[in-house]
Parts: sequence; C-alpha cells; structure tokens
Amino acid sequence: MTSRTQLVASLEGLVPGASELDTDELRERHAYAAWSCLTEPGDAVAGAAIQALGAAGALDAARSGSAAPADETWVAGVRRWAPRWSGISDAFDRARTCGARLLTPADPEWPRHLDDLGVHAPRCLWVQGSPAALATGAAVALVGARAATGYGEHVAGELAAGVGGAGITVVSGGAYGIDGMAHRAALAGGGVTVAFVAGGVDRPYPAGHASLLARISEAGGAVAAEVPCGTSPTKWRFLQRNRLIAALSDATVVVEAGWRSGSLNTAGHAAALGRPLGAVPGPVTSAASAGCHRLLREYDARCVTTPDEVLELLGHEGADAEHPSDRTDDRTRLLDALSARSGRMTSDVARRAGFSEDEAQTLLGFAELDGLARRQGDRWLRGAETDRHA
Repeated sequence: MTSRTQLVASLEGLVPGASELDTDELRERHAYAAWSCLTEPGDAVAGAAIQALGAAGALDAARSGSAAPADETWVAGVRRWAPRWSGISDAFDRARTCGARLLTPADPEWPRHLDDLGVHAPRCLWVQGSPAALATGAAVALVGARAATGYGEHVAGELAAGVGGAGITVVSGGAYGIDGMAHRAALAGGGVTVAFVAGGVDRPYPAGHASLLARISEAGGAVAAEVPCGTSPTKWRFLQRNRLIAALSDATVVVEAGWRSGSLNTAGHAAALGRPLGAVPGPVTSAASAGCHRLLREYDARCVTTPDEVLELLGHEGADAEHPSDRTDDRTRLLDALSARSGRMTSDVARRAGFSEDEAQTLLGFAELDGLARRQGDRWLRGAETDRHA
C-alpha cells in the first residue's frame, strides 16, 4: 500500500492543502486520478466498481487482479487497464509541469451535475484556470459545426455575449467554428466560459486555439479534461467529451450543425439527461443548418433566436426582453431600407435604417429566414414575401 508520504508527494501541486488531508482522503483522490490514467472516458466497468467499492477500493482490486466484483467484464477490464499502470506517475508529473489542478468527486468544488452520468461519469477532471467556474451558477452549452458559416458565427457571438453578460457560464468544446466564437464572445462580454477538451490540457487542440484556451483559463474560466495530461485527442474522446459538455450545462443550444455534425451527439446526451435542448434555425437551403432543423423536427428542441430565448430555456426571464411590437418596428425599419431592385451592402442598410452594422446583420439574417430579405452576393434586397407582411 502506498504510504502517506508518497501520497502527499504525488498530489503536491495538484491538490491544494494535500499535506493537511488524512490518509483516506489522500488515497481516494489519488485513486480517482489513477483511474483517469487507466481507463478510456466513460468506462462503465470501472464506474460500477468505483460505485461499489470506492475509488481506492476498486483500484486496489484492479491492482491485485482480484475478482471482486466477480464477473467476466471485470476480468476483461483488469486486462484492458494493465498496460497503463506504468504511465500514472508520468501523467501526474506532466500535470504539475503545466500547472493543472486535480479535481475529484471527493472535492467540495466538484461539479455535481456530472454525477448525473452515473457509471459513465468522469473519474476526475484535470483543470487549468478556475475550478470554481465549473460549479458556480447556471451554465449553458453553445455548440455547433467547426465549418461554420458567417451567419452561424454571428448568431453564436450574439447568444454567447448576451447570456454571458447575464451571468450565465458559457460551456463549449474549444473547437474551430461555433465553439470558438462562443468562447470569444463570452470573454469579450466579460463573462465566464468553460472549454472541455478531448485530449490532455497540456496539449492545446486545435493548436490554432492555444491562445484562446489560455485566455479562457486566465480570465476566470476553465479548460478541463477527464483524460490525463499527455493524452492525444481521438474521435472516441471527442464524442465522449460531448457528454461532459451536456452534463455540466443546465441547457444545450445547437447554433449551427449539418446533418451529421458531432454537435448532434452533444444534443443527444442533453436529451438523454433530461436537459432542455434548443436549436437555432437557419435558411432551409443551407446544409449547414440541416442538423438544427432535424433537432427541431425530431427531438422537440426549442427554437432559439435571441439571448433572452436562451435564458427562457434555462428558466430565467430576460432582463431586457423585447416587446413584440419592438421587433415589428425594427423589421419595418429594416425593410424600408431595402430595395427590391438594387442590392445594398449591410453597412448601407444599417445607415439608412439607423442601426449599428451588427444589429442590421442580425436583423437581415432573421429577415432572410422569413423570406423578407435575400442575398445577392455581399448585398441585400427585399424578399418575395415582403409585400405579404406589409
């Protein structure tokens, strides 16, 4: 059995106040971390053993090769985990080197929402930034395609800035496209954002988002992974990472997604957990929004178009909710600024209608959905449905 001195040394720099914990507390935290090194994300055999014996008890049983709990899946698990025992110490050292914090279910800061995953819950989280960001206040997941359109990124930015400004934590996956825009907009609005990554937190992925992930952890947010430092992201780990995004969040909104987008996997986890699910509609001709339309049609997702509607999904009332007549007035001003024959740039439409360019861009996007405006290259004209809404 590992001595108390060895346990303190292994957790030093990873668990604040490790030297003040009693031996049983140290063993449990060390065991949770060791399990994250031995298993792939979501390993139900390990999860069931931990539920039955505790993290330390299950680890002792796996180390000794004991048949408790006695069944073939446990024996197969012991064999499956065997090659990874030698890498535990290296993973701990890597975490110390990159300044990661170890967070386990034994810690008071553990985000209890993750426990809803049952035997598939993560053994621990390796965190850069503030662990408090994972467990403080309401959170919403804003996810979507990596190959996002300008429309999708614009809406993602509007939603993230709005809910982030309302004190809601924005959760996403740190990827290109919708994820990255959600994180950036939350940060720009002074909000808190959390990124769950599929590899070790010491290996920023994608590499082009290394500075963004660093900003998240430096601005009161968190970059978290259930796999230990040094682990490479894989397709399986990306898919499993999605369940953490859904479980941590009080609601999930898919901003833009194709028919087979990975963000639909996140939506599936949210639905399975009973979390509210929202989707942003896009042009019916856009393959980039086919997944969102599928969620609206087949999964009873709520239609989301504004930050206030995201807050409604969370059970909050938007502080600055628009009166329906305000939206009608804005639409009328927008349509007055458009011509049926001569295409106009967004900046020109904004000037004529008295909007900021960002406001005009958002209104034009929604007008396009209603058939009230149409694109002509980088210009806008009145749509065929305008006269019917006059």
